Amino acid sequence: MSFPEKRDSDSAHSPSDDEQKVGATPGEFQARGHADLPPDPDAGLSQDEKARIDRRLLWKLDLRLIPWLCLLYLISFLDRTNIGNARLVGLEDDLNITGGQYNAALSLFFVSYSLSEPLTNILLKRLRPSIFIPAIMVLWGICMTTMGLVHNFQGLMASRFFLGLAEAGLFPGINYYLSCWYKRNEFGIRAAIFFSAAAVSGSFGGLLAAAIAQMDTIGGKAGWCWIFILEGIATVFIGVASFWMVFDFPDEATFLSPVDRERVIRRLKEDEQSSAEHEDFRMTYFWASVKDWKTWLYAVIYMGADGPLYAFSLFLPTIIGPNGLGYAGTRAQLLSVPPYAVAACLTVLIGYVADRTQQRGFCNAGVSILGVIGFAMLLGSKDPGVQYAGTFLGALGIYPCIANTITWASNNTEGVYKRGVTLGIVIGWGNINGVVSSNIYRRKDAPTYYVGHGVVFSYLVLFLLGGSTIMYFLLRRENANRRAGKRDDLVAGKSEAEIEALGDVRPNFIYTL
Repeated sequence: MSFPEKRDSDSAHSPSDDEQKVGATPGEFQARGHADLPPDPDAGLSQDEKARIDRRLLWKLDLRLIPWLCLLYLISFLDRTNIGNARLVGLEDDLNITGGQYNAALSLFFVSYSLSEPLTNILLKRLRPSIFIPAIMVLWGICMTTMGLVHNFQGLMASRFFLGLAEAGLFPGINYYLSCWYKRNEFGIRAAIFFSAAAVSGSFGGLLAAAIAQMDTIGGKAGWCWIFILEGIATVFIGVASFWMVFDFPDEATFLSPVDRERVIRRLKEDEQSSAEHEDFRMTYFWASVKDWKTWLYAVIYMGADGPLYAFSLFLPTIIGPNGLGYAGTRAQLLSVPPYAVAACLTVLIGYVADRTQQRGFCNAGVSILGVIGFAMLLGSKDPGVQYAGTFLGALGIYPCIANTITWASNNTEGVYKRGVTLGIVIGWGNINGVVSSNIYRRKDAPTYYVGHGVVFSYLVLFLLGGSTIMYFLLRRENANRRAGKRDDLVAGKSEAEIEALGDVRPNFIYTL
């Protein structure tokens, strides 16, 4: 059932006592929210003319927002995971660190990264995207560059800690930012295209690392040092350019004319989104997110995708490398490219399908089964060909669920600050599982890596597949209760403004399944 059809309530129940108290007729709660729409700048035009204007507006938004934001996330994911490529070309030997110390450096990144995330969307809203996003990029580019200058374990740990701190605001911030521009049934494909940059970075990262590593001994630096230095410098330059390439929220975006800004705000209001409005921060919005059961179940689902994501992206070179499937050097780097490439394609496809069907729970469950099969192949076979095929299915089962879960959580959380806090919590909790992911592929478990593969398999089955299934049925039951009028008492005696302030709790808000 499509989302617009779900949002249109025509249930035939009689007026409840609470509806009578606020003077509402049956189904009126479903219609409220459109009465305070801003003036239509296209009033008087035909529906065909309005549709053409809307398509042109959407195309303008896509061209100005999506490509640059994809580039930023590609750089972000490349910078946090290129340590796996550096490991293949001598990082551990040159710094004289053990496998356990290497894993500790990976873990420390996720500690600072995850603990900072819940507050970053509040900073994004208060400081403006055109300032906040470029500033953090410049900072993490500097951190990335310093990783190529370290000489010991302590230096590596310090660099990874500050890298996590600086990068924390980008992924939750951009997902929140995009959700404030697009309707709920338009957001998924854009989030998927944005996140596919992570898979592209995996492909691109292997190729880039293989090329940069050839600079070994130039300037007295090892090849792995140049991986960090050159990619860090590139990040700084892109961060500086972002001061001109990243725009503010719809009501202040300079690339839109005043009329187009009105159109964007109106279409968001028609989608019953509070992101179209200014909202002053109050702690009640924070607590509304913390007390919402959906926040925590989405966090569990996202954990089921994000834990495997970091295990895969950090250790795929290790799994393929000389201590895993037996490939070495440049060949191992290049063999890590194809699984990411196919994952990027499926991520975009699932974003499209989920937007059209509005069945995000089914998409999560179906895709996660591919990952379960892939890691079962890695666990159950010793044939390198079968195991390499398993890495493809593993990537296919992980990457699409990241963007789909974030979109699902965003679709079902209303209120400017509540959505921002919720995405921060969900993504932060998912990323803290990077600490687990950083420690499950141990050198002593080579070449089978049963512990690592087993943990990822369990995450996929219990948290991603299981959590998505539970969320689907709970939301379906709640939608049925709302359509039956069983939640109309929540608006008894409240004004229009108070009803609007309820966000996704109000009875006319129908959840995306």
